[in-house]
Amino acid sequence: MSTITSETITNAAFILRAGGVAIIPTDTVYGIAAHPDSSSAVARICTIKGRPTGKPIALLAADKESVLKFCSDVPAKAQKLMDAFWPGALTLVLPCGNEFEGFRVPDHDQTRELLKACEGTLRVTSANLSGAMPAKSAVEALKDVGLEADLVINGGTSPGGVASTVVKVDADNTLTILREGAITSEQIHSIL
Repeated sequence: MSTITSETITNAAFILRAGGVAIIPTDTVYGIAAHPDSSSAVARICTIKGRPTGKPIALLAADKESVLKFCSDVPAKAQKLMDAFWPGALTLVLPCGNEFEGFRVPDHDQTRELLKACEGTLRVTSANLSGAMPAKSAVEALKDVGLEADLVINGGTSPGGVASTVVKVDADNTLTILREGAITSEQIHSIL
């Protein structure tokens, strides 16, 4: 287990770009991360967690610009939500070509530094066994899934401790709250 330093971030970025898997702190809960270009690393996340391989894994992004690399035509309601809640605990599921992709910009400076060092995005899901409570610390993540990861970054206790709210926004601006988490539906609707 490594404490979070600039050297750790550099090392983690090297491991992730090389197809490794890492446990990382975020502003909500700890995550297990893989580079989106490494299908074998993404599949490894599913194996480690005991998660079905067909279930999508969202992307953590360094910033809004990193999201626009995937989805060039972001619906207007999604733009408003990005401006209001990013960085923060909101995952937006957006139309990207013929499919949908989930994105979140974490409110965690070191995590965003790591994302920038990995070309802007990583596939990240909560660092716990499928169906178990998400890990709020590196120690909890290590017990659940960390022994199978290539690196565990200790960033202390996650300040949020609650998973992100997940909102799907269709191309026609239809909005569906898929999971209420740290941000309430009232907060979402007050922006729109």
